[in-house]
Amino acid sequence: MSEKTLAGKVALVAGGTRAAGRGIAVQLGAAGATVYVTGRSTRAQRSEMDRPETIEETAELVDAAGGRGIAVRVDHTDPEQVKALVERIESEQGALHILVNDIWGQTGEPSWDKTVWESPLDDGLKLFRLGVETHAITSHFALPLLIKSPGGLVVEMTDGTDEYNATNYRVSFFYDVAKGAVSRMAFALAHELEKYDTTSILLTPGWLRSEAMLDGFGVTEDNWRDATERIPHFAISESPSYVGRAVAALAADPDVSRYHGKSLSSGELAKVYGFTDLDGSQPDAWRYIVEVESQGKPADTTGYR
Repeated sequence: MSEKTLAGKVALVAGGTRAAGRGIAVQLGAAGATVYVTGRSTRAQRSEMDRPETIEETAELVDAAGGRGIAVRVDHTDPEQVKALVERIESEQGALHILVNDIWGQTGEPSWDKTVWESPLDDGLKLFRLGVETHAITSHFALPLLIKSPGGLVVEMTDGTDEYNATNYRVSFFYDVAKGAVSRMAFALAHELEKYDTTSILLTPGWLRSEAMLDGFGVTEDNWRDATERIPHFAISESPSYVGRAVAALAADPDVSRYHGKSLSSGELAKVYGFTDLDGSQPDAWRYIVEVESQGKPADTTGYR
């Protein structure tokens, strides 16, 4: 996005260290926004996820894209740190126009297909703490500032559309409930923000080529298609920039309120706004997952990207 459609706008991407959060922060910057990027991994100290990506790196990518990136180390499980963050944004910028709740921070893989009694309880409760409570804490402190400016946007990030998640078990008890809780948060926020000029949206990327996903498959963004030899349906995957462009398009839309309370995906929004992924395609992962992968059909993205 070359046009500075978000010049003068201030965004907070909570959980912007890597993956979708980084993609969103950079694309908001490309549209001219000032973006506060928060997370726990800095050049001085990594979080327990022990990944190399840092908030400073994301902020520099925002700058390089044409925006202004501001990295702030924040543990969103700590209300005092979040409160201080919002006070800093108000002091430095005087307003907040866009809030993206993308905090997750899970370490390792979920307990795949394990029942609640088979799953490690401490790990499951930690997932709730990192993936659910953090969203509530951030909204509690950030929304009073955001609603002061007309046309605000709140984006709750999740995995899967409401329609898909309503009828599909997602990985494990704790993962399923955590993602369901975020979905319900977006619904509740839509109700509570109804009388304000603020739009609340639930948004999901498709099969995301996050840094960890690429590492796990032994590929890079440049040669990711090599992984389809082992995982054929990976052909429908998308880069973090794709969902980032979705958020930037929503934030720049003067009629974004028509999506208030809706569950959306990057693939369906690409058709509305006309943006593409980095390779010029428009992957529609959730339609593909339902119509191809879930039906046991061979991988074929014809008509889906």
